[in-house]
Amino acid sequence: MFRGLLLDFYGTVVEDDDDVVEAIAKQVAARASEQVDTREVARAWAREYEAVADGRPFRSLRECAARSLATVMAEVGCPGDPALLCAAMYAYWRSPPPRPGTREFLSRVAVPICVVSDADRDDVEAAMARHGLAFTAVVTSEDVGAYKPAGAMFRRALAALGLAADEVLHVGDSLTADVAGAHAAGIRAVWVNRHGRAAPRDVPIAYQITNLADLLGIGAFQTLLNGGRSA
Repeated sequence: MFRGLLLDFYGTVVEDDDDVVEAIAKQVAARASEQVDTREVARAWAREYEAVADGRPFRSLRECAARSLATVMAEVGCPGDPALLCAAMYAYWRSPPPRPGTREFLSRVAVPICVVSDADRDDVEAAMARHGLAFTAVVTSEDVGAYKPAGAMFRRALAALGLAADEVLHVGDSLTADVAGAHAAGIRAVWVNRHGRAAPRDVPIAYQITNLADLLGIGAFQTLLNGGRSA
């Protein structure tokens, strides 16, 4: 029986920044001194971001984004200030549109919810305020000093709700950060498959959905609509 819910934020509750990332990568590719395409820039940026985020000391998501982009810009000979290029991304993080099904789902769920996000707290709170969203608790990487799939993120969320791992469900769109991270913490995970990808066989996915409203039609989740009580 589920008595609580953990939710990733960007890509699950609100839309992720895929289009903004692509637009920035396109600008870098256009200004580069060597021939490189947008997809190459985006892939390199993602790799460098992971390296910065996994390093020490802990850095905010904004700093990780700018530092990793600076490395890629230097590699391809792109002039300019990475922080200025990232400005559109920073602005987006504060006002992303809700994903389809989010409002319907949140209006019907009765159990406590904790948002578990790698984004900086100020940006998450600004996005929530923008759309009038409220949750029982919010845990960000800034609070914990680590990024998902670190177990500390999920432990902090469980503590915030006062629940055990087997009493909650985690929902997120990243197979690594959300699904594998939750599973390692003993929490069942739902994968938000935004792009219709084939589900890998070696990843422990409890359920697969396209948006949060899909959970409303799954019988196993009826307790979420009844405050954790059986219907």
